[in-house]
Amino acid sequence: MTAAPEFELGEPQLAVARRAQDRGLCDECLGRLLGRWGHGLSNPERAARMREALGAPAAPAGPTCPVCGGTFARLGVWTERAVRAAEELEWHRFTCGSRWDPERLAVEEALWAELGSAWGESARAAFNRELGKRVAAATGAEGGPSRPDVVLLADLPIGRVEVTISPLYLRGRYRKLDRTIPQTRWPCRRCSGRGCVHCGGSGRTYPTSVEELVAAPFVAASRAEGTRFHGMGREDIDARMLGRGRPFVLELLRPRVRTLDLDALARELGPAAQGRVEVSDVGPAEADDVVRLKEAAPEKSYRVGVAGDVALGKVKDALSLAVGRTIAQRTPARVAHRRSDRVRARRIVAARLVDGAEGRFTVELRTEAGTYVKEWVEGDGGRTEPNLAALVGAPLRVEFLDVLEVHDAEGT
Repeated sequence: MTAAPEFELGEPQLAVARRAQDRGLCDECLGRLLGRWGHGLSNPERAARMREALGAPAAPAGPTCPVCGGTFARLGVWTERAVRAAEELEWHRFTCGSRWDPERLAVEEALWAELGSAWGESARAAFNRELGKRVAAATGAEGGPSRPDVVLLADLPIGRVEVTISPLYLRGRYRKLDRTIPQTRWPCRRCSGRGCVHCGGSGRTYPTSVEELVAAPFVAASRAEGTRFHGMGREDIDARMLGRGRPFVLELLRPRVRTLDLDALARELGPAAQGRVEVSDVGPAEADDVVRLKEAAPEKSYRVGVAGDVALGKVKDALSLAVGRTIAQRTPARVAHRRSDRVRARRIVAARLVDGAEGRFTVELRTEAGTYVKEWVEGDGGRTEPNLAALVGAPLRVEFLDVLEVHDAEGT
């Protein structure tokens, strides 16, 4: 049930109406002088109540309102421009904004001060609201500031509507079965992606990535202009991601289509990725999911193949000593060029020897988030202490690394 209008005018409000009645204001701008007084009425309805309370009609508005310059009289034109500007896009939620000449807004504030109004509503806010109402009526879309698909910005001085397309977010899990591809696009370090002799003009360090393989069918279907890929951490390029896969959010930039058959597109990805990447649990997401993903710090399980001339009994004893013990890990030498040099405290949660033969063995580990597993095994020149190589008393080298599970909230 809609609340009944409430617009009782006391002497202070009547004084404002009396001083404004001969200024040639349009109904919108006259009503806006008391736009924040009472509720339940449009600004033209407020203007009518103000005139009625004065006991006589005010002077008619001039050919051009001295405050808005006739902008509110052209709301129909701006509605047509807004709808036309976004007509080739799919959108269900929107919000409206506007850009005004600062001098015109200054005229409005000066008038409030001169007339003594403490209840004025800004022209920009009123225009945005009224334009939104008309666009909603014309399109059936839902107006409001919450998670809009598009933002329609009316540039009043220029006379056009600019459209900002909000990203489309999808979530899922990926399994990486190829030890030669990175998680995200990797521009060539020498040319920063511009293309050079070193990268063969491609601008890339690696020909493709998990991001590009996963995104391809969704980009094509949504007609997006680009992507951002957000993973719950990342594995090394030469490591596989197995188990249920790593949670991710795919951000499709400036999509022209928003209704997608996600199951069909996920199936389409399989043959295109040629067994290199698989996805599951694909569904819609929101921008907030990216924050939650980045803030998550789940434990992870690994399988590590190690080369080293050491008795398996020593390996078992060393793993027993390592479980639950705090590790001091200085930023690894291999990533020191791009990460801050500091010491991180981490912990091996569980460890067991899976199998072994002469000169080689395989272990499975469960670690705290952010543990550098290769460095824990090899020692990284003493940058990780204690390390497995030191515990067994022999040099060790990681031959392969698989992430078996990301133990996020959906798993164990």
